[in-house]
Amino acid sequence: MTDTSPRTRPEALFEKAKLVDEPTVSITPEPGSRRNQVARKVALKVLERLKRDALLLTEGDIAVVLGPGNGLEAAITVHDDRAWWHLAMEGSIGLGRGYIENWWDSPNPELVVQIAARNMDSFDEIRNNLAAFTTPVTDRVRRVLPKPNRDRNREDIGAHYDLGNDFFELFLDETMTYSSAFFETADMTLTEASIAKYDRLLNKLDIKPGTTITEIGTGWGAMALRAAQAFGADVVSTTISGEQYDEAVVRRDKAVADGEIGPDQVKLHKEDWRDIAQVSGRRSDRLVSVEMIEAVDWRDYPAFFQALEANIEPDGMIGMQAICVPHRRYERTKNTDDFIARFVFPGGFLPSVGTISKIIAKHTRLQLLDVDDFGWHYAETLRRWRHNMDSQLDEVRAMGLDERFIRLWRFYLAYCEAAFTERHVTVNQLVLVGPDWRPGFPNVIG
Repeated sequence: MTDTSPRTRPEALFEKAKLVDEPTVSITPEPGSRRNQVARKVALKVLERLKRDALLLTEGDIAVVLGPGNGLEAAITVHDDRAWWHLAMEGSIGLGRGYIENWWDSPNPELVVQIAARNMDSFDEIRNNLAAFTTPVTDRVRRVLPKPNRDRNREDIGAHYDLGNDFFELFLDETMTYSSAFFETADMTLTEASIAKYDRLLNKLDIKPGTTITEIGTGWGAMALRAAQAFGADVVSTTISGEQYDEAVVRRDKAVADGEIGPDQVKLHKEDWRDIAQVSGRRSDRLVSVEMIEAVDWRDYPAFFQALEANIEPDGMIGMQAICVPHRRYERTKNTDDFIARFVFPGGFLPSVGTISKIIAKHTRLQLLDVDDFGWHYAETLRRWRHNMDSQLDEVRAMGLDERFIRLWRFYLAYCEAAFTERHVTVNQLVLVGPDWRPGFPNVIG
């Protein structure tokens, strides 16, 4: 647990997380301005074309139902007409901004986002086609622009993960797993489902006692400790988050003191993925990385996968868990911000399975062996995180976190839940193998 020193004041958190940002549009009209009213008319024209579902919109004394009502239903109350301007001008960024500022509200913001996702297919396809046309030009421009360096990567990671372990402990399970769980049964606890996720990936990699593992992205240590405790592996793990590193060390040392792992079985480092060869000092039998690639800039993908390849034996295996966008949307997302990139994960970027396959084929000798898609498990994980946070709002406020911060996180979790439910994003476990890897059949042959 961390203390509630001045570093964790809400305004400091917002500044650190780049949340006190300038709007994408250069002008924010005053409430009641003509610009807001024009934006309202434009937005309502779009909402009137809902192909399914229904939105019950309340604004002042006016209440109207938008959509045919043959599916989901959600209620929205508009408190401030600036919500219309930013929705029209900023898309998902403006939608999130309006919720954070309480310009609009809903008892079920996840349904609002889900309805938007379900009804924007045709518009989405237009944007995809436009991106396909403009990408050759924009890619050339972006490739010569400065890439995020190590210091920027540390700042971006710190903006989110270093908010304070005490905050994350409020809604994560006891393993402090901040990635999708896997629910083998519907009645699984979040802790059980998190462990099941780790076991699922480790079993795919055929981890046995003495197997050497390099992990990129320690988190709070759950994967490294599970691999050591339950599978007998020797793990070297690295992170660039100071808060996560400190907590992982505490958890590792407790496991050693309790006799659950050997004193040198889990080695933790606070280093960048670019330095993993120097950190590990070895080629490992296996390499694991759980939801870390999302912090890697797309221009660094060749170097990233080359680093992974260089850190496993030629017959080694790599297990990754990655949040991915459908490949048809990948080119567009490379060059556009959304609510998550603007407010939650500065510097974040999502790959596609197709892009990963292309990158490793062109720049490495790795092969993609297996892809496991379980996006609906992430929707359930996020729903439980949101419920956990909402059930402990008094504790959140006691940490000095204000209502605007609470609304940001509620909308962030709801936004992601809707995205996974509607498969606008997926979560995948991927297994990559080195050039000398060959399958074994101990339970089939001989």
